[in-house]
Amino acid sequence: MGLRAICEARDLVPAAREPCDLLIRGASQLATPLGSSPRGGQALAEVRVVENPQVAIRDGKVLAVGPANELEGRFAAAHVYEAEGCLLLPGFVDSHTHPVFLGTREEEFELRTRGASYVEIAAQGGGILSSVRGVRSASKEQLLAALATRLERFLAHGTTTVEAKTGYGLTMEDERKCLEVIAEADRHHPVELVPTFLGAHDFPPEYRDRRDAYVQLLEEEMLPEVAESGLARFCDIFTESHVFGIEDSRRLMLRAKELGLGLRLHVDQLTPLGGAELAAELGASSADHLEFVSQAGIEAMAGAGVVPVLCPLVPLYLRVDQEVPARRMIAAGLAPALATDFNPGSCYTQSLHEVLTWGALRLRMTVEECLVAATLNAACSLGLGATHGSVEVGKQADLQLLDLPSYRHLCYEFGRNPVVAVVKAGRLVWPAVHP
Repeated sequence: MGLRAICEARDLVPAAREPCDLLIRGASQLATPLGSSPRGGQALAEVRVVENPQVAIRDGKVLAVGPANELEGRFAAAHVYEAEGCLLLPGFVDSHTHPVFLGTREEEFELRTRGASYVEIAAQGGGILSSVRGVRSASKEQLLAALATRLERFLAHGTTTVEAKTGYGLTMEDERKCLEVIAEADRHHPVELVPTFLGAHDFPPEYRDRRDAYVQLLEEEMLPEVAESGLARFCDIFTESHVFGIEDSRRLMLRAKELGLGLRLHVDQLTPLGGAELAAELGASSADHLEFVSQAGIEAMAGAGVVPVLCPLVPLYLRVDQEVPARRMIAAGLAPALATDFNPGSCYTQSLHEVLTWGALRLRMTVEECLVAATLNAACSLGLGATHGSVEVGKQADLQLLDLPSYRHLCYEFGRNPVVAVVKAGRLVWPAVHP
């Protein structure tokens, strides 16, 4: 399949036809979930498949979508995109990333291949604290330049919306710097960013022996300032035995909720601490990782409507044998999302296409379940289900076109980026050719 063409079409059709800004035609197949709420249980596998589809877009939203024989000749398009047999999907929504950092941690990767654990590396001053040193020494301009490069790579892999966490500053000044970088990138880059404050990612070096004081600082100063700034939509916390325990997590998340921030929690990743139960108790939007979740935690999340955000490449990257029990979650009616957890230490990838393959191979999810988890469910976990995550009339026109014969190749073929083009809010944004 060659490079697709955008052509001017304004003078080629009668004026009586309905006007649209962009018409995508010639794709072989469209596959998309439907609706605006998270899909769990059997509904997780439900996707609409349209052969030979067309999509009409106006004012950044989907105006019409359906088989070509139903839409042919209906629209006067300012621009036409010839998809030439591509697979058409919603843009991916990556609902768990840590993209604001300077410097990489490949030496830790090598230490793990020799047997060192995540906690052992952290105890020696590596891990999160290594990235903290990088962020604290970096200027806002350096962080913004690095983030812009990463956003281009997300876009090239079909991801159009990204949840972006802080957590590598751990002072108010440095956390705010990261939130301002996220806001600046969101204003100028096509990838849409959803900012999350993760000041409770770890205890900074200056508070290693005064942990209670750092919790108090977060509660009384940092969280109120973040909420007042309007720079974060969510608050997150790393709830684990070596960082923030259940009681401190409850205390800080209740404060964040009181201040009007949405809640997301890293829980039960390394130990069975009961973090899923806490996420359910708090009414969190998401509980993330969950490799060591209990059955009681699964049932609590199902009852509370918490979206479990699963990151199947992270255990592989960390050389941890424990897998998240995705099939038990789905059987309980939960609506999982799939995410990269892109970060410099425990998963250095920006490709949700790779994540889908590992979601199938490691978590035993079907291709349909993987697609819904990386689009609609991920969008719903971010409060965006009404506008993002599917190709439907009235929703934002976030699309990707792939050099694949059908959606069943999504998990089957890996190791190659199949993305040919990406549309964000009705504009062709990758490759960098704008109609």
